[in-house]
Amino acid sequence: MNQLATQAIVLSRTNYGEADRILTLLTPDYGKLRLIAKGVRRVKSKLAGGIELFSVTNLTYIRGRGDIGTLVSTRLEKYYSNIVTDLDRTMLGYELIKQLNKITEDEAEADYFEIMRQAFEALNDHAISLPLINLWFSAQLLQLGGHTPNLQTDTAGNRLDAATLYSFDLDAMTLVLQTERGPLTADHIKFARLAFDGRHTPKALSKVQGSAILAEVWLPLVQAMTRQHLA
Repeated sequence: MNQLATQAIVLSRTNYGEADRILTLLTPDYGKLRLIAKGVRRVKSKLAGGIELFSVTNLTYIRGRGDIGTLVSTRLEKYYSNIVTDLDRTMLGYELIKQLNKITEDEAEADYFEIMRQAFEALNDHAISLPLINLWFSAQLLQLGGHTPNLQTDTAGNRLDAATLYSFDLDAMTLVLQTERGPLTADHIKFARLAFDGRHTPKALSKVQGSAILAEVWLPLVQAMTRQHLA
């Protein structure tokens, strides 16, 4: 039997039989895998330590004849232990894993693995605000799914003016000129452009002045985009 090796992030774990588990894993090399971890719930299992949630692991497995392969070995590469020291971070971590698992196909691109890994890095750093992490994560999913909002022109096709206030049209996925008072300033728009640019990590975004407040303003809008386009 040919054994395959890859990095992996656990997306879900389901007890099976007396001591086994069925795992759904995200990998950069093979998309999503479903593997059976035999005997993993036994006290002396050698597999258990490498399939923790909020971690990146190196594993080997054997492809199955059907949809489920067999986990052969695991070695923990990094466990983001700070996440579980804070309940809010833990709960957001569960939610982001669930969200990514829901929207990704079996042949998920390697970029999804990197997004999840960077989200763990950010959740592990208590100096980075949760709204910012949540916003960044949703923005990356939208961008990968081909649903990046237009943050360059308004609904009339005019270039944005730094001195003008705007609101956001969810249907048009672009900004709307406000003749009186809009909630989005030039600072909000610049921050959103950075959030949707895949080159910037949550840690980098957190260095922007007022990032936590800017993220709180954008988060409900970006979550609404996610529900509309990725649900």
